[in-house]
Amino acid sequence: MKINKEDKFFIEKTKALKALSFVMDPELEVNIVDLGLVYEINFFDNKRIHVVMTFSTPGCPLGESIENGVKNTLAEEFPFYEIEVEIVFEPMWAVEMMSDSAKQQLGITE
Repeated sequence: MKINKEDKFFIEKTKALKALSFVMDPELEVNIVDLGLVYEINFFDNKRIHVVMTFSTPGCPLGESIENGVKNTLAEEFPFYEIEVEIVFEPMWAVEMMSDSAKQQLGITE
């Protein structure tokens, strides 16, 4: 996920993305940002955060745990915000969405 420097909420989105890099996928033991699971982080003037993300598989058995990790982590960083997490499967997650660091951690070579 890239953040535009011209975005009104650039600082908040950068802080949120950094915080979310501590949320791990328990099965893969790689953080959700490097895995490419976070598609969007949207901030609104009414102190609301809306995260659009996916899981590596639609039937992810630990999806609820990951979603709760996102909510809890953002609640720590932004205690006065309402946090919403939207799970989507379009676009479908693919290995190509992972950072080079995540691929290296998982031993994936191209």
